[in-house]
Amino acid sequence: MADRRRIWLTGASSGIGAQMAEELLSSGARLALTARTLAPLKALSDRYPGQVLLVPGDLTDSLQVREIGKRIIQAWGALDTVILNAGTCEYVDARHFDAALVERVVRTNLLANSYCLESALPLLRAGSRPHLVGVVSSVTLWPLPRAGAYGASKAGLRYLLESLRIDLAQEQIDVTLVSPGFVDTPLTEHNDFPMPMRWPAHKAARHICQRLEKRPLEIAFPTLFIASLRLLANLPKRLQVALGKRLARTSDGKPS
Repeated sequence: MADRRRIWLTGASSGIGAQMAEELLSSGARLALTARTLAPLKALSDRYPGQVLLVPGDLTDSLQVREIGKRIIQAWGALDTVILNAGTCEYVDARHFDAALVERVVRTNLLANSYCLESALPLLRAGSRPHLVGVVSSVTLWPLPRAGAYGASKAGLRYLLESLRIDLAQEQIDVTLVSPGFVDTPLTEHNDFPMPMRWPAHKAARHICQRLEKRPLEIAFPTLFIASLRLLANLPKRLQVALGKRLARTSDGKPS
């Protein structure tokens, strides 16, 4: 990324996104940074003068996303890399199923990224060696209790990007999926369950950025955690359910 690539990074105010911004800016890249919270983006702009284009906004609002796209066009004319990192997580309570919760999560993790794609693809087509990167999740490999909304939204994003990978190949637009395991972020710090093989955000960001140069089809980590999930995913369905039930919580909030 030392070639001053023009990168649009969403979800850049905290967690993996903020750490990726640090990594990419320190390598000399130019970043268009999007998040709803402006202050962290402004701090990065102050520390890396001339490298940051501030394009804050609410990505669940398609009109705001189109305006962000217009601002990037006016400033740079094109994009070389787009990293769709913004996302959210809420947990489903099956005893009091709330469709509005599912709608919120899908709107942020799937629909908002679709709005970004609408604005980003024309800019990538005008860029140099275009690269589209989307942060999905390892949770799509094996269903976990209470993760229905999050997993469904990330599975939808995974399918969307994998399908687009085929469609965009003839235009020489590479597509990379990022599938993290558990990472220390503001989203995960409130989790009330064990998070095995958890990584700090800076380690995850460095791991991702170091591998983006090679444009792999997928960056999945930690390796042992991903291998474990893939093994579980190949078990018979009834055994998967039995194992999942042991992770589920009873009415008093404790593991069953």
